[in-house]
Amino acid sequence: MTISVGDKLPDVKLVKATDAGPEAVQSSDYFAGKRVALFAVPGAYTPTCSAKHLPGFVEKKSDLQSKGIDEIACTSVNDAFVLNAWSKDNDASDIAMLADGNADFAKAIGLDADFQGFGMGQRSQRYSMIVNDGVVEQLNIEAPGDFSVSSAEYLLEHI
Repeated sequence: MTISVGDKLPDVKLVKATDAGPEAVQSSDYFAGKRVALFAVPGAYTPTCSAKHLPGFVEKKSDLQSKGIDEIACTSVNDAFVLNAWSKDNDASDIAMLADGNADFAKAIGLDADFQGFGMGQRSQRYSMIVNDGVVEQLNIEAPGDFSVSSAEYLLEHI
């Protein structure tokens, strides 16, 4: 079952990428008490993710904050070391990188995707959401191969 607006996020272990190394966090703790713009990419360093998705959120950080967003986070089915390197390569230090290496979070919210045909295994669908104190306030899921409703620009227009 896919998560919906009004649903509470499931409590799943994620790994936050930091310069000091990986930091395990529970999703219930991470999203508690704040309003987070969360977006998911199928993989770090993939073309659309690197050229459009992440840069859009880096560029629109101030605009999102002016609309009441406390933090911006990105999740991907990659390990924390890859996400940390990707963050550095894209000047995205203000974006929290939440590694979902086993796709546990993606599966728990029903937004996992089978990329085995591309040699990439289980991944996450591309989406964006606003999470307010652990509850989904807005959810934008992309159709396979598309990039429009999960962008920072679309999220801003619908806050």
